[in-house]
Amino acid sequence: MRNLLVAQTASWLRVTPLLCALALGAGCSGVLGDPYDIGEGGKNPTEEPAGVTVAPHLRFPRLSHAQWERTIVDLFQLNSPTGLSASFTPDPLGGKAFDNNEAALQVTPGLWADYQRAAEEVALLVTSNPTLLANILPTDLPTDPQAKKQAFLTAFGKRALRRPLTSDELGQFGKVFDAAPALDQGADPFIAGVRLTIEAFLQSPYFVYRPELGFVPRPDGTIALSDYEVATRLSYALWGTMPDDQLFSAADAGKLTSPSGVEAEAKRLLADPRARETLVSFHDQLYDAEQYIAIDKSVTAYPNFDPAIGPDMRKELSMFVDHVLFTEGGGLAELLTSRTTFVNARLAEVYGLPTSGLTNETFTQVDLPEAERSGLLTRVGFLAWKGTKSQPDSILRGVFINRRILCQELGDPPAAAMGAMLGDEATNREKVTTLTGKGTCGETCHGKYINPAGFALEHYGALGEYRTEDNGFPINAADTFPFESGAKSYNGAAEFSQIAADEEQTHRCYTRFWLEYLYGRDRKTEDAALIAKVADVSQNGGSVTDLVVALVTSPSFLSRPVEVQP
Repeated sequence: MRNLLVAQTASWLRVTPLLCALALGAGCSGVLGDPYDIGEGGKNPTEEPAGVTVAPHLRFPRLSHAQWERTIVDLFQLNSPTGLSASFTPDPLGGKAFDNNEAALQVTPGLWADYQRAAEEVALLVTSNPTLLANILPTDLPTDPQAKKQAFLTAFGKRALRRPLTSDELGQFGKVFDAAPALDQGADPFIAGVRLTIEAFLQSPYFVYRPELGFVPRPDGTIALSDYEVATRLSYALWGTMPDDQLFSAADAGKLTSPSGVEAEAKRLLADPRARETLVSFHDQLYDAEQYIAIDKSVTAYPNFDPAIGPDMRKELSMFVDHVLFTEGGGLAELLTSRTTFVNARLAEVYGLPTSGLTNETFTQVDLPEAERSGLLTRVGFLAWKGTKSQPDSILRGVFINRRILCQELGDPPAAAMGAMLGDEATNREKVTTLTGKGTCGETCHGKYINPAGFALEHYGALGEYRTEDNGFPINAADTFPFESGAKSYNGAAEFSQIAADEEQTHRCYTRFWLEYLYGRDRKTEDAALIAKVADVSQNGGSVTDLVVALVTSPSFLSRPVEVQP
């Protein structure tokens, strides 16, 4: 790494405390100038509905590794990802549901070094390939060296930092550009300058982070994000990458100052295939589908078990979600109750469907038996993941439903339960009840919340196959769950899923997770009214895209409170 770049980019990247302090100070001067002076009074998007409060969030959220990778692809118009982020220092999620949660995204010394290395490799890749180099140069590039440099820095800098550069920034990046020929002797001076400034841009805090530096408060105690901040926030929420040219144009024209302008762009972005990937990824992470890949079962209980079925299960979930959201235009109710899915030969066998004409390479759309299957909770991927090698795991199934479907708070297991093992009772349900049911140390949590939810899935074995008997005894999948609206009884997964699909509690839980995903942060107390408002859209038949649009057009998405701290 060249000494000049080390010195300059090191001062830029070690910024979490420094940049935040400067940005909160008088005039909000950042390290490279003040690109967010929005004028006295700021902007005035539509006020938040009564009772809804704008919650605090970090003003400097870092790009996740996946967002970094997609941004590099779009910034340089690459045909495929570089794969460099796979070697980045991992982000410890610490129990967070999503990989874009701001609380988990820090720049550690190891990651700083990763960014430096990646910046060098990307810069070399692009400037060594005439086609890639041409992709980032203005089409009307001047011939005069100084004008040529300025044209490149202005055009590329706007895309790299996701807003126009200030005159101070143009000057500082210009100095980096001018220093390049001496550091890269023998190279074309212009290409050397492009290479070095690419390295600098990719290590700038304004690239690595998504700063929100506006500072003029409105009468309601909030600060509107600038057009470019809104464009960036919207693009990363719906596409997981930088804004495209049309979104930049909307920001240039000041069209993102109101929810109506944002709504128009949000709907455009949602119609793009990149949004399909993002919305499917939300469900992949919410339902921990990555865990399906490592599913393993006993060859005694399942002599035909093929480990390749794990990736099949994950693909089935993605195809099912994509079908419900984009083919049917459905919402949470459809996700919980639809019998449509997609199978290959391996999956069809587990579902008990005919395998004639099917292969393991091709997936076919099917409707599952009405008496046996209903929505996400009856798909074999989830059921097999929440199963031991030979038996269903009613406890883990129940915990998952409480935490990810109903957002029911669960306490920690009592000390007396640590290391407890299921007994030798005749059926799985009897074993779980004896260990954790009424009269045991787990009565309050297990007996009331976990077991009733898990027992609704008792008809499904360790691989997710449907069964009517357990160890020769008839399956009992009936129980009662204390929903927030009142206790509801059911017999089996289909009835439980339908009740859950009708419950406000379920829609509020689903909306909460969408808010965390789109906003890139944990839910806050101030979010309660907004979550309730948008959950009502979902419960009353709104599609998932309706829910998403409602969240990204809320001033909670377009503003920040004055009191927010970095």
